[in-house]
Amino acid sequence: MADRSRILTSLERERTALVARYRAFDPDVLDTPCTRSEDPDGRDWTPRDHLAHLLRIEVAFLGMARATLDGDRDPLKIPGSSWEQRLVAVHRANEEHVDELGGLPLDELLDRLELARRDTLVFIAGLNDEQLDVPIPGAPWGDGSIGSVLRTNAYHERQHVQRVDEGLAGRR
Repeated sequence: MADRSRILTSLERERTALVARYRAFDPDVLDTPCTRSEDPDGRDWTPRDHLAHLLRIEVAFLGMARATLDGDRDPLKIPGSSWEQRLVAVHRANEEHVDELGGLPLDELLDRLELARRDTLVFIAGLNDEQLDVPIPGAPWGDGSIGSVLRTNAYHERQHVQRVDEGLAGRR
């Protein structure tokens, strides 16, 4: 059963850490390539690109949760017949999104992330515990339930902060 308190605490803790970390960056570092794209045709990602990616995923996970409760049997909307094909599509879409938003100013990206998180929190507040436990068909994140997938945003943020920091450290 979903633990609403743990979901909310995780989302708040990791978002606070993410914002603090990004606010601490020297502005020039935001545009320093630090990690390889998972799209074979993609360019190296900067810390700013990682932030744009986190925005995409927060919005996508909320869309999947909403679609599930609306009865959608394929809420992931990821093309491909195998998970490998689907990963290729995900990596390509990530790259396109980062190319579109990665150049936005830090404050704008953080504002958009905050709006997306607010939407997630409002959505969670409107659900009962049984709805948080509803499985999202095909979701490989957490235990696949709505609550677990939405909580994955917290882990995802931590993971990307670590990747950025490791990538920047490797450039020294």
